[in-house]
Amino acid sequence: MKQCLLGISRLNQVDRLSVVVGSWKLTEFNLAKKLIEVSSDTRCEWRKREKSQRALLVDGKKCCKPTDLFSKSSAASASTSTNTHNPNCRCVCHCLWRKYGTCTLDDYSVLKYLQGAQPWMDNLGQMLNQVDTIGRHMKYLRCLQRIEELSAAVQQCLMTSSVWEAIRAVDSMAVLDTGLNQSGCFHLQDFLQETLHFWHKIIKDRLASDFEKVLTQLQWPIVTPPTQSLTPTANHQEINSQLELLVTQLLALQTSYPSGLFTELHQQPVSSVAPPSKGPPLCLPIQIMLLPLSRRFRYHFYGNRQTNSLSKPEWYLTQVLMWMSNSSTFMEEKIQPILERAGVTTSARVELCRGLLSLVQEKVASDASRLLYDDMLFCHLVEEVLQFEKELRCNQSYPAVLPGLLHLLLEDAILQKWLTVEKKMAVEKMDSMLSAEGAWSSQYKDISDMDELKAPDCAETFMTLLQVITERYRTLPCPSAQLKFLGLQRELVDDFRIRLTQVMKEESRCPLGVRYCAILNAVNYIYTILGDWGDNVFFLQLQQSAVSLGEEMLLGGLGVMDVGRLASLEGSLFEGLLALLDRLKGDMMGRLLEWTMREIAEKAKPYCQDRWLSLPSQYDLSTMSLSSSACPMMLCVRDRLLNLHQVLSLSLFQLAWQGLAERLDNFLYQDVILSNHFSDGGAAQLQFDMTRNLFPLFGHYCKRPENFFKHVKEACIILSLNLGSAILLRNLLKESEEEMRDWAGAGDLSPQSALHELGVYCLASCDVLILLNLRACRTGQ
Repeated sequence: MKQCLLGISRLNQVDRLSVVVGSWKLTEFNLAKKLIEVSSDTRCEWRKREKSQRALLVDGKKCCKPTDLFSKSSAASASTSTNTHNPNCRCVCHCLWRKYGTCTLDDYSVLKYLQGAQPWMDNLGQMLNQVDTIGRHMKYLRCLQRIEELSAAVQQCLMTSSVWEAIRAVDSMAVLDTGLNQSGCFHLQDFLQETLHFWHKIIKDRLASDFEKVLTQLQWPIVTPPTQSLTPTANHQEINSQLELLVTQLLALQTSYPSGLFTELHQQPVSSVAPPSKGPPLCLPIQIMLLPLSRRFRYHFYGNRQTNSLSKPEWYLTQVLMWMSNSSTFMEEKIQPILERAGVTTSARVELCRGLLSLVQEKVASDASRLLYDDMLFCHLVEEVLQFEKELRCNQSYPAVLPGLLHLLLEDAILQKWLTVEKKMAVEKMDSMLSAEGAWSSQYKDISDMDELKAPDCAETFMTLLQVITERYRTLPCPSAQLKFLGLQRELVDDFRIRLTQVMKEESRCPLGVRYCAILNAVNYIYTILGDWGDNVFFLQLQQSAVSLGEEMLLGGLGVMDVGRLASLEGSLFEGLLALLDRLKGDMMGRLLEWTMREIAEKAKPYCQDRWLSLPSQYDLSTMSLSSSACPMMLCVRDRLLNLHQVLSLSLFQLAWQGLAERLDNFLYQDVILSNHFSDGGAAQLQFDMTRNLFPLFGHYCKRPENFFKHVKEACIILSLNLGSAILLRNLLKESEEEMRDWAGAGDLSPQSALHELGVYCLASCDVLILLNLRACRTGQ
C-alpha cells in the first residue's frame, strides 16, 4: 500500500512539473519573439542614424573616434578626424582597428548591436539550461516510475505464483540497470540495484525452497558411495518435471541478473588469504545443491571439532574427493540433460567440482598461512595438496584450464617457505645417505641386466630425490616458480659433487679400492642422468622459459653466445654442471689408470730386463710359449681388467681398458722394445708374447685388440722382417734421408709406400730406422 501511495504522489509531482515545463517553454517562446522584434527595431534605427552620419564623413576617411558619431559634437569631430587612430582608444572600434587596421561604420554597428543583444542572449541561455535540467528531472522521474511499475509487476506475479512473468520483469529491470551504467545518477543506480537484489533474493529463495524439497526426494546430497543405481520412484515423472522446471527457472533468473553483482552477492565467501578463482560464477542450481555439502564441510573441518586438525589435511581433501566421485552419476544422469536442453554448455559435474573446490581452496589457504613455522606439517600439507591435485585432474577429469589448488602454493611467502624446506630436507637427506652403511654399494649388484651403470646407493638415492622434486613442481602453473625449483636442483647437484670430491680425496690413496670406483660410478651416473634431462621435453620448455624471462639466477654467468645457444636448443641448462662432473670423472679415471700402470710396470721389470739378444731362434724350438718373465705382468693385466670390469660401469670400463691399452702400448714400446736389442729369436718371442698372450687379454672387450697397440704391433713387424727385406728397407730409408729425393716425381717406390705394404702406418721413417738398428744382425753390413 505504501508503494502504491508513493507511486501516486510521484505521479502528481510529475504532472505538476509538466505544467511548469510547459509554462517555461511558453515563456521561452515569447522571449525569443520579443528579442527578434527588438533586434529588428534597433537595426532600423541604427540604419537611419548611420545614413545621417555618413554625410559628416569625408569620402574614404576612417573614423578616429567612433563613439563620437552618435554624440552631439559628431560634426565637429568628423571635420577634425584623420586617418590615424588614437592608440589610447579603448572603444569597440579600437578592437577592429587593431585586428584589421580599419574600422568602418558598418562594422561598428554590428558590434554595437551584438553588445546590446548580449544580455538577452545570456538570459536565453540560462533559460535553456533550466529547461534542459527540468527535462533531465523528467527522465529521472520517469525512470523511477518505471522501476516502481516493474517492482509492482514482480510483486503481483509472485502473489499469483507467476514465476516466469516475475523473472521477465526482473530481466527488464536488469536491462534498465545496464542502461544506467554510463550515467552519473549513482543514487538512482544504487536504488535500482537494491530493488533488483531485493526481488532477485525473494524469487531465488522461493525457487530454492522448492528445489531443495525436490532434491530431498531424490536423496540429495549423496555423501556415501551409492549401493545401487538411481532407481525411479513411483512419481518419478512428476519429480523429474518439477526438477527440470525449477532448474530452468533458476538458470533464467541467473541470466537476468548483472554478472558482476551476481558474483558478489551469490558466491560463497572466500577467505582474504585465498585468491579469487577464475572463471564465470557457478550455476545457480549448482550453488543451491552445494549448500548442504558446504554445511557439512564447515561443520566437520572448522571450529573445535576433532576432525579439524592441522596435521591431517588429508581428511578434508579425501572427503571432498569422495563427494565428487559419489555425486558424479547423479549430476550426469539428472542435471546434465536439463542443462543441455536449456542451452547451457557447461558440465554439471565440473560445476559441482568447482563449487567443492572453492571450499577446499579457502581451507588450504587458511591452513597454509598457519603452518609457515612448522616444517613437518607444512611439508605434509604440500604433499597432500599435490596428491589431491593429481587425483582431481586424473580421476575426476577436472579441466586443466580451471585452477585447482596449486595456485595457492605460489604465494610469495608459501613458495619461499616451500623452497627453503625443500632445500633443508634435501641437505639432511644427503648427509644421511652418504653416511649410511651401504652408501657405496649397488642395490642391483646381483642383477647383471639392471646394473649396467653400477650406481652406488647414495647416488641413486640422490637422483631419486631430484626426480621427486621435479615431479612435485612439474605441475605448477607458473614457469618462473618452476625455474626457481630448477635452480634449487642445480644447487643441490653442485653440493653433492663437492661432497663426492671430498670423499674421493680421502680414498685417493687407494684408487683401486671399491669405494673409489663407487665414487667414480656415482659421478658417471649423475653425469648420464643430467645429460638425459638436458634432452627432456620438460626441461627444454623450462630452458625456453628461462631465456624468454631472462632468469638471472640461471643465466647470470652466461654470455650472449651461450644464451643464444640455449635459445636455439643447442645447449642445456645443465652444461655447467656437466662440465664440472666430466672434469671430475676425467681426473678420477686418470688417477685410476696411473695407479694401475704403476702396478703393471712394477710387475714388468723382469720382462723389460730380459736377455732378448741371446734368445735362440724360433726354428730351434719345438713349440713357443710365453716368456716366464712376462707371466707376472700378464697376470697383473688380466686381474686388473677383471677387477675393473666388475667394479666399474660399462661406459666407464670402456674408457678404462682403452686408456689402459694406450698406456701399456707406450710402456712396452719405450721400456721393452726401444731399451733392448733383439735377435731373430728375441723378436719372434716378443711377437709371440704380444700377439698370442697380451692382445687376447683385451680381445674379450673388442674384436681387434691389436689396433689399440699400434706401436707394439708395428715394432714387432719391423723386428721380425727377413734379413733381405730388412736390408732393402733400411737402404731405402737411408737414401731418402740423405738424398731427399722426390719419390713421387721419380716414380720409384717411396718409403711411406714401402712401410704401408708392410702394414706400418703409425711409426715414422726415423722410428723404423731405430728399430732396424736394434736387430742383432746388422742390416747395414
